[in-house]
Amino acid sequence: MSSFLDRYEALIGRLPGDSRLRADAADAFRASGIPGEQRRRAEAWKYTSLRPVAETAFRAAGPVHEAETILRRLPLLDAPCAVFVDGALRDDLTAEPGLAGCSSRFALTPDFGTLTRPDQEPMVALNTMLAEDGLVLEVGAGDDFGTLQIVHIAASNGDFHPRHIIRLRENARLALIEHAAGDGIYLTNTVTEVHLAAGAHLTHIRIQQDASTAFHVSTVYADVGPGATYDSFTLSLGGRLSRTEAHVGLNGPKAMAHLNGANLLTGAQHADFTSVVRHEAPNCQSRQTVKNVLAGRARGVFQGRIEVARDAQKTDGYQMNQALLLSPEAEIDSKPELEIFADDVKCSHGATVGELDAEQLFYLRSRGVPEAEARAILVHAFLSELLDTIADDTIRDHLERIVETRWESLIA
Repeated sequence: MSSFLDRYEALIGRLPGDSRLRADAADAFRASGIPGEQRRRAEAWKYTSLRPVAETAFRAAGPVHEAETILRRLPLLDAPCAVFVDGALRDDLTAEPGLAGCSSRFALTPDFGTLTRPDQEPMVALNTMLAEDGLVLEVGAGDDFGTLQIVHIAASNGDFHPRHIIRLRENARLALIEHAAGDGIYLTNTVTEVHLAAGAHLTHIRIQQDASTAFHVSTVYADVGPGATYDSFTLSLGGRLSRTEAHVGLNGPKAMAHLNGANLLTGAQHADFTSVVRHEAPNCQSRQTVKNVLAGRARGVFQGRIEVARDAQKTDGYQMNQALLLSPEAEIDSKPELEIFADDVKCSHGATVGELDAEQLFYLRSRGVPEAEARAILVHAFLSELLDTIADDTIRDHLERIVETRWESLIA
């Protein structure tokens, strides 16, 4: 913790934006520390300790890998792309001239930090304290921006804290795809604030393919207005330790949120999917489905919480966590929660844990299918229902291709 605070002290006066906001975040971080670093128990981090982050001496003296090489190996779509290298927007790599120059504006906008809670979220406090760059994007009323990609590349063994603000005006649409990758030992700690006005629709895809020695924490806050939809999908493949966290407020009638995800892990990887959906208005709907495919000594974590306010009548909330264990040493921790104060609601949650069906595997093997291919077929069947929730055909096919390249390491 002290290294982060020392760097903040060294940067005071040079960081853009509201210095008071950063100072408050530094005070909050100083009081809480890195989750798992101190003995005090934080319920939200019950299954995930960031002690390894606290014990790592991150160095950001200069690039140790070629960002262009990392970028070339990423499976990107043919769409506008904003590229951040070591937390800073690289105009020369950004494939859309209209996005260049958006960097550093995040700290100067009046809505910076209005959704976040650095006093309650240590990693958000760390981001607020040290963020130096990020993308601010506003889509005008009735406009369809199409697809935008944000790529986070770590080319140095440092810690990086991008901060993004996405705002969609009335009936606007955007498909946002975030990629994270890198080489070496590093921490990527991203915070994104999403504001959706009435009738707006955001498809938010996050693909985490970080190095096996890296740490990745991504936190999203979404304010969803009347009739608006926040439709997200997270695919976690890389990283030594990763956590995807979402705080979504359904703040207008008929607002919707879909928080789906898949963790495909092997070795000693650890991936945490944590979500809080707050139903604040009537006739809102939320859906959460997270699937885990775990091999080796991998560990998956699911913490899903649905909160229904007293005035949020006619709420329809659902969450499901499923795990497929490919090894007797793999582990899943599942903690679905419901907190309901309204009386006219439909809410449910569930969790299942199992291994590859021996009978199905025998059936395929008896018909001449090699064992590795048979296992891949069963894994595909397990994930296909989840991938089918993605409405955009291009994005769904893109994710399926990425998942296919991951199977071999999981089923070997």
